[in-house]
Amino acid sequence: MRPFNAGDCLKPVGSSINRAFGNKEPWQIAAITATTVLGFVWIWTELSKDEDFYVRGKRQFFKLAKKLPAVRRRVEKELKKAKDDFESDIKNSNQHLQYSIRLPEKGLSKEQILSLVDEHLKAGHYSWRDGRVSGAVYGYNQELVELVKEVYGKASYTNPLHADLFPGVCKMEAEVVRMACTLFHGNADSCGTMTTGGTESICMAMKAYRDYAREVKGITQPNIVVPRTVHAAFDKGGQYFNIHVRYVDVDPETYEVDIKKFKRAINSNTILLVGSAPNFPYGTMDDIEEIAALGVKYNIPVHVDACLGSFVVALVRHAGYQLRPFDFAVKGVTSISADTHKYGFAPKGSSVIMYSEKKFKDHQFTVTTDWPGGVYGSPTVNGSRAGGIIAACWATMMNFGYEGYLEATKRIVDTARYIERGVRQIDGIFVFGKPATSVIAIGSNVFDIFRLSDALCKLGWNLNALQFPSGIHICVTDMHTRPGVADKFLADLRTCTAEIMKDPGQPVVGKMALYGMAQSIPDRSVIGEVTRLFLHSMYYTPEK
Repeated sequence: MRPFNAGDCLKPVGSSINRAFGNKEPWQIAAITATTVLGFVWIWTELSKDEDFYVRGKRQFFKLAKKLPAVRRRVEKELKKAKDDFESDIKNSNQHLQYSIRLPEKGLSKEQILSLVDEHLKAGHYSWRDGRVSGAVYGYNQELVELVKEVYGKASYTNPLHADLFPGVCKMEAEVVRMACTLFHGNADSCGTMTTGGTESICMAMKAYRDYAREVKGITQPNIVVPRTVHAAFDKGGQYFNIHVRYVDVDPETYEVDIKKFKRAINSNTILLVGSAPNFPYGTMDDIEEIAALGVKYNIPVHVDACLGSFVVALVRHAGYQLRPFDFAVKGVTSISADTHKYGFAPKGSSVIMYSEKKFKDHQFTVTTDWPGGVYGSPTVNGSRAGGIIAACWATMMNFGYEGYLEATKRIVDTARYIERGVRQIDGIFVFGKPATSVIAIGSNVFDIFRLSDALCKLGWNLNALQFPSGIHICVTDMHTRPGVADKFLADLRTCTAEIMKDPGQPVVGKMALYGMAQSIPDRSVIGEVTRLFLHSMYYTPEK
């Protein structure tokens, strides 16, 4: 056998070069070489990006297509119609109210203002106090409202940014965080801060891990690996902090993240692994132990999003229900987000972000050392923060106590399981996966599920619509544990489903048809434009 000769391998290359450059002028050779090199650089740059090549190509195609005059005119026509519809809805909802577009010449009296507040709070079509709404309001107790009102009034003008002026408010915040860490099995090293809600808690974690990875590991093009069902706040954090979000599909039977695909999504730029306990759409819980094991194996932090689960997911095992370990008791879990304004029953605008170690929390902070106004540091997004919310959250937790939260957890999960059993007995619909705590997601293989949503809406129920695949869910709160509420929901669900099953092939009509149509539009930027119009409509005021 002839011995291996590296020169033989170069002969075809040399022949190709001769054919390409044999009769070319030096400047032509330089131009061809430069073009080739730039081409390879572009291809390598595109392929090395985290975002899927097909996704970028599709987005670019639709971007160019919308520049065609005929296409643009049609899109603008439809967008104007959507804008008018949104503003019409706002006008109808507030038709009994007068708009103020400039300051009153003279200030209004206390009685006038309170009367106006009452009028504004009556706007809306759903009776949330009667338990007709999924999620949104997680508990309402008049005695607690009176307590919170008094506490907030006392602390409404305090600001923990000025720790020397309001050290007691800072102590309250520290105690809220420590009590929450204890519920989630944090040790003495666990720590955290309060935030204004789950989105800020999640964004703060992303900011902390981005900065930590940049300083400790030198990662400058960070990505995080998350289940497809993770909360949209992670996408928002990705947009804010220039972090690519790598989505992993869930198992179509369990609606938990596919761990094998999750593992394959990890690369050298991954700064964070995420799991939900539970997720918002289906109420299922990812296998946190498996995700945490990957974090330990690859030395990557692991965040558990328990914003929705809140204190219910923390206490559900103590209430007698089975649940896989998910919190700081699991080796590898480095942070948890949990909303105190959900199943902590505190006023809106409070959440906690907790870390297993201070080294992560340290990178959440923002510090400016060279400002002429002095050295400036803040723990979260906001500089000034509402001391009243901190005090009200602290008061709520002290008022409930461990036993109060445990009793509430048992009521809520008992009711959720009761509803789940009832749903599973109704022909024509099914439950997505295995609900972990309080969310029951409903689908149908027989009819368009949005017909059921529309029918229930007409009976006064307000549920959450899901997409990819189509579904609806009810998030059970303490409002649904009141006598007769769960039974009424199941009765209406049976009646509406039976009526639809008489003609299951009929398409959905009206506004609920938009949900199905929105899923079928391949250019998601159009859906984005429509959503922005809706957000603009929320700030509608008349010109006069």
